[in-house]
Amino acid sequence: MTTQPAALAGLAKVNLRQQALSALRRAITTGELPPGTHLVETELSEQLQISRGTLREAMRQLQQEGLISAGARGRLSVRSLDAKEILDIFAVRAALESLAVRTLSQAEDRDAAVATLRKAVRAMDEAVDDTLEERIEADLNFHRTLCQLTGNAMLLHSWKALEGSIRMSFMWAGMERAVGNMRVDRHTAIVDVIAAGDAAAAADYMLSHMDEAATNLVS
Repeated sequence: MTTQPAALAGLAKVNLRQQALSALRRAITTGELPPGTHLVETELSEQLQISRGTLREAMRQLQQEGLISAGARGRLSVRSLDAKEILDIFAVRAALESLAVRTLSQAEDRDAAVATLRKAVRAMDEAVDDTLEERIEADLNFHRTLCQLTGNAMLLHSWKALEGSIRMSFMWAGMERAVGNMRVDRHTAIVDVIAAGDAAAAADYMLSHMDEAATNLVS
């Protein structure tokens, strides 16, 4: 009898959990599982054809991302946001990303960072005719890259902690308003102010960018 190597067994398990996580995240961010939907383990594990243990691991990750929340008796549901929560989320984003653009504006390798960000903007432009999910991913990739390029691990970690909430804010607002925040020209302008090397102006622009985005989502 041949025993399966432990490393391969572990890889298969992690891969299955990751696939379940991706499927659930996609269902939530596309509205297939709308806010307030109760998540029933038996139904989801059957739909995804995975064990309930693997499903629980994926849902724990979704809780950490802010996509689902526990209610009475620990019952899990797709998270619902209100206008105040969205304004609070974007206020924190503004603080983090204004620090990011300030840092990059003063960085010795600013030109390299600008080149990387312009590539991310091109990816957003190429996604204009794609699905809402793909446009959201392109937008989030730009902002995640912005934070990552600073080399500030805590800044990036803090931003990632908001990522699920940012996704939910798009779904709460609806496609038209969400897409309005993803305009390519708005993000090209962010890169331009970083390239100019004026840290204070870059930070002010990002604060304005986030304020406009939040207002658009809750208006």
